[in-house]
Amino acid sequence: MGERIYLDNAATTKVSEEVLQEMLPYFRETYANPSAIYSFAGEAKKAVGIARERAAALIGAKPNEIYFTAGGSESDNWAGRAVAEGLSDKGRHIITSKIEHHAVLHTCEYLEKRGYEVTYLDVDGEGMISPAALEKAIRPDTVLISVMAANNEIGTIQPVAKIGEIAHARGIFFHTDAVQAYGHVPLNVGEMHIDLLSASGHKLYGPKGVGILYIRENVRLQPLIHGGAQERGRRAGTLNVPGIVGFGTAAALAGETMQERATRETALRDYLIDRVLAEIPYTRLNGHRQDRLPGNAHFCFRFIEGESLLILLDQRGICGSSGSACTSGALDPSHVLLAIGLPHEIAHGSLRLTLSAENTREELDRTVEALKEIVGRLRDMSPLYEDFVRKA
Repeated sequence: MGERIYLDNAATTKVSEEVLQEMLPYFRETYANPSAIYSFAGEAKKAVGIARERAAALIGAKPNEIYFTAGGSESDNWAGRAVAEGLSDKGRHIITSKIEHHAVLHTCEYLEKRGYEVTYLDVDGEGMISPAALEKAIRPDTVLISVMAANNEIGTIQPVAKIGEIAHARGIFFHTDAVQAYGHVPLNVGEMHIDLLSASGHKLYGPKGVGILYIRENVRLQPLIHGGAQERGRRAGTLNVPGIVGFGTAAALAGETMQERATRETALRDYLIDRVLAEIPYTRLNGHRQDRLPGNAHFCFRFIEGESLLILLDQRGICGSSGSACTSGALDPSHVLLAIGLPHEIAHGSLRLTLSAENTREELDRTVEALKEIVGRLRDMSPLYEDFVRKA
């Protein structure tokens, strides 16, 4: 099989050595519950405070606006439900996009069953929403706009600042799912008029099972989880101190290295995209060519099934995805690819390759050569391809 090539960093990243070393003492040495009042617990509480400051600094927030959660999905659920339910007397209308993560879409579906109305904005062929369409969708009873900062499948970066400007001008709360963007592209909650922002530790070389919800100071939300006074009474449950310390360290490192990583990953990404499009016919790139995450390359190969492609890549030690890792067991084509206008038969042949700062050009060369061979082999077995060639 050879050495593994990991190209699924949008699904999760390896915990960095620096993050791991910062976390370890909080498992067996400084292990006290930070909510206790004795001095030993104070050491853990201090570590949580430092992590909160680091998480806030990455997006230009105040530390008291950061709330630790179990991850991006919890943060998305909390933001959507708490704003909608808290403002139900003012209105029951929500605006989101058709390509959101299911943590947002399923929260919206939950609210629809309880009498709320949701407008799902269309996107263009590159996965971008239209600010003009957003403005047109706003109603007097709109209480929340939730649009992701960057798409987890095709990598398109939305015009977050413009969306925030529109929401701010109309007095509507703006939430962005920044799970894929946080620590990878610059975000500033003040400049972008963001009221709520979700992020997750394991997307930026931190641990799994910990995330944040940024809540602007003037936003009053009810808890999603009840049973304790942690997180200033807003999120019950004993704090995951090792995870929180890891998140804070990962955020600090992300801020220090963001520009360098983005430059390197963008160069590797473009090299990969250029080779695949030039050397494998009947292939399309999905997502915006420039306004996309630095490490994201997403393709559709006509006349093949993405699942077969993944299995054959795995046999060669290459890890990729056919879409969102959260729905990789589903047989239906990606809702994101259908939303950008792809027919089912093309959407089924998708492949997402997402890079880290550790990937090399040599790994990408091996991947492209493997793709050329595998795609060719699968097309040779495809009656659709045979029929296409015969008619060409």
